[in-house]
Amino acid sequence: MMKKYIIIVLALAGLVTGCKKKQEAAPCTLSAGSTIASPTEEAMVTAYLSANTITNAIELDNCGMYYVITAPGGSKKPAQCSQITVKYVGSLANGTIFDQTSGTNSATFFLNSSDPSRVFIEGWRRGLPLIGEGGKIRLFIPPALGYGSANFINPSTGTVIIPGNSMLIFDIELISVS
Repeated sequence: MMKKYIIIVLALAGLVTGCKKKQEAAPCTLSAGSTIASPTEEAMVTAYLSANTITNAIELDNCGMYYVITAPGGSKKPAQCSQITVKYVGSLANGTIFDQTSGTNSATFFLNSSDPSRVFIEGWRRGLPLIGEGGKIRLFIPPALGYGSANFINPSTGTVIIPGNSMLIFDIELISVS
């Protein structure tokens, strides 16, 4: 009888501890994208770089987007499903700032998401994995890898924040990756 009781207790203990196993997260299957800017859009970016004597910009994967890494950061780089914390300034080619974190504030997002309303522009998804935590990058993003030909409008006011077919410039500091 005692032997039967011990077997039942051990079976229950095994069942309880077996249920506590960590569930492994599904592998990330999201893609950064593969858009290639039109020759006209690429010419817009290269003309900006030339006019502003930016000679150290590198083209990313022949897609028409350029970048300058100002600080490479550490070895921990974001993957498409990573949560990132950043400080950033987004501006148009004419210098107008359309979005930014302010002061010591930062913003935390998922670099990519299966929810289409929470997906970053392709320029960010392709550019940020180039740097590690603590790194800084400047992205020169053609419209096709940004907001495209449509105006980006503030839903509260109806004001155009980013005119359609705008080249975007982002200065981004990658604070952390998780």
